[in-house]
Amino acid sequence: MNFDDVIDRRGTHNAKWDMMEKIYGVSPDDGISMWVADMDFRAPDCVNDTLHRLADHGVHGYFGDDSDYRAAICWWMENRHGWKVDERAIFTTHGLVNGTALCVQTWTQPDDAVVLFTPVYHAFGRVIRAAGREVRECPLALRDGRYEMDIEDAARRLTGNEKMVILCSPHNPGGRVWSHEELRALADFCVEHDLLLVSDEIHHDLVFPGHRHTVMANAAPEIADRLVMMTAPSKTFNIAGAHCGNVIIHDEKLRAEFAATMAGLGLSPNSFGLFMTTAAYSPDGEEWLAGLLEYLDGNRRLFDEGVNAIPGLRSMALESTYLAWVDFSGTGMEMTEVVTRVQKTARIAANLGETFGTGGETFLRFNLGTQRARVNEAVSRLQEAFSDLQ
Repeated sequence: MNFDDVIDRRGTHNAKWDMMEKIYGVSPDDGISMWVADMDFRAPDCVNDTLHRLADHGVHGYFGDDSDYRAAICWWMENRHGWKVDERAIFTTHGLVNGTALCVQTWTQPDDAVVLFTPVYHAFGRVIRAAGREVRECPLALRDGRYEMDIEDAARRLTGNEKMVILCSPHNPGGRVWSHEELRALADFCVEHDLLLVSDEIHHDLVFPGHRHTVMANAAPEIADRLVMMTAPSKTFNIAGAHCGNVIIHDEKLRAEFAATMAGLGLSPNSFGLFMTTAAYSPDGEEWLAGLLEYLDGNRRLFDEGVNAIPGLRSMALESTYLAWVDFSGTGMEMTEVVTRVQKTARIAANLGETFGTGGETFLRFNLGTQRARVNEAVSRLQEAFSDLQ
């Protein structure tokens, strides 16, 4: 796989490039799309070859016998993460935003609160509020340029109507890989305050050298009766359009409750997502991922070196994900001025930090999952847009 191949995605009905002008005012003709979290790389050959076989067969009926699909998930989780998954614990959802919504619907009631450690993936808050629940923001502590969960501060913020914590592990947008000790402290927090824990681990395969992801189910196996795990192949293999996510629940009581919600909504998976997941979670997919991680590591090094050379800008050191989190507070500028320079002068579409909740107000998130030439051009444009600071 040559990740340097520039693929023109414009006009293909993808959000990342075809919606950037409407949302950010940046034309795809001369702009660089660095917002929504999918990559500009082709999926592994094993995935695309599977889709070609399906198209050649030409009959696309109801999916049956998902034993290979479940076995592939179990193999991947044990092989990559040392996590033994019972195939009976796997529920397939239409992506993990859908999985999050189903968890909120299953285990909370209107006016209950859900705890988020902010800034965090913006879809969590959107789903919680849309369901008529309250978001209980517990800001992450920023220490030496690195996020940490402040459990004592979080405990002081609880009011008594909280029922659930949603954890992003690894963290989006900060790229933190939570340590075993941090995960244990969060597990104790959930037990002490009788909270169900939903651990979204969608970025767990995208971890850089020197860091290792710990599965929450392995960090605190004793909280299985209040733990819901969420995984997906979408970020790992760039197949978000398949909308195939997995909610994995080992506790039988929680499993029955979640199954009832899904049955009541008449949900069943898309066959293409099942075929793509089965193909991706394989030795061929693992080989492709090794090349991807090496390439992304080069992108993050290039981006951080260039951005951190601009006075007043600081790109948080990425331990995982391909999403750079850049703090502009050191410029002394209002964020309206920062956004104008990024969107109008540099012609880059990047996520606004304020959408990730408290603590994100002075940040922008840049997607580095693109060809290195584009990353290099984005760095040059940012340096030019803030050249008066140098």
